[in-house]
Amino acid sequence: MEKNIFTQKLEARWEKGLFLCVGLDPVLEKLPAHFAKTPNSILEFNKQIIDATAQYVCAFKPNSAFYEAFGAEGWSVLQETISYAQEKYPEIPIILDAKRADIDSTNLGYTRAIFETLGADAVTIHPYLGQHAVQPFLNYKDKGIIILVRTSNPGAGEFQDLLLDDKPLYQHVAQKIASEWNTNNNCAVVVGATYPEELAVVRKIVGDMPILIPGIGAQGGDLEKTVKAGQDSRGWGMIISASRSIIYASDGEDFAEKAREESEKMHRQIQNALKK
Repeated sequence: MEKNIFTQKLEARWEKGLFLCVGLDPVLEKLPAHFAKTPNSILEFNKQIIDATAQYVCAFKPNSAFYEAFGAEGWSVLQETISYAQEKYPEIPIILDAKRADIDSTNLGYTRAIFETLGADAVTIHPYLGQHAVQPFLNYKDKGIIILVRTSNPGAGEFQDLLLDDKPLYQHVAQKIASEWNTNNNCAVVVGATYPEELAVVRKIVGDMPILIPGIGAQGGDLEKTVKAGQDSRGWGMIISASRSIIYASDGEDFAEKAREESEKMHRQIQNALKK
């Protein structure tokens, strides 16, 4: 089956050896001191981070919560951030980390907002309501539908590790996505870097499907273990996400340069891990 636009963009970046995804998750209180503490400052901050790190990334990933907190003004900043990245770097896909999930009629609204209004290339969603509910997302053949499987938070196992037919629930979810949901070849999954053993299991289940891997950097995921467990049969397949450790690498006027240095450092670390 022909690769969709999201996957084509990803694979073009992977072919260049780029697997880092920078999360654009700005918090006003953490912006460098010379920025005014207003939503408009977030837009300027994002632009400089995007320009500083673009050469090292396979994707950018704004989390919608950091923008929705400011209401209509925040939504506008999110939209302008996505537009800026796509206009300057159209080859780099934008993943909206929104973790949406609802019944199918509600999801129609979510898909229009995310893919048509904002123009994101991919979105994260919950699988809990089942395939019928999330079908409006799956119907967008050229977008990436990135489904939560084994998340990076400390309490992830409360439900995700529950045994069903002697296998944890997250494995059933991964199998369902790989075998039944991915008819448009537009699915990917989320597995946290904080659980490398589970990541390796999911990789075996989903084959060469893209895996979004949060938890590197501030959350403490082991990069070498992540690369070993997460790479596909081609040594690709990974969207390794880091946010705070990069965008807040400095709280001074050199924040963009420090973000560039930190992203380059992580890029080199990923490359070294791939060689081992």
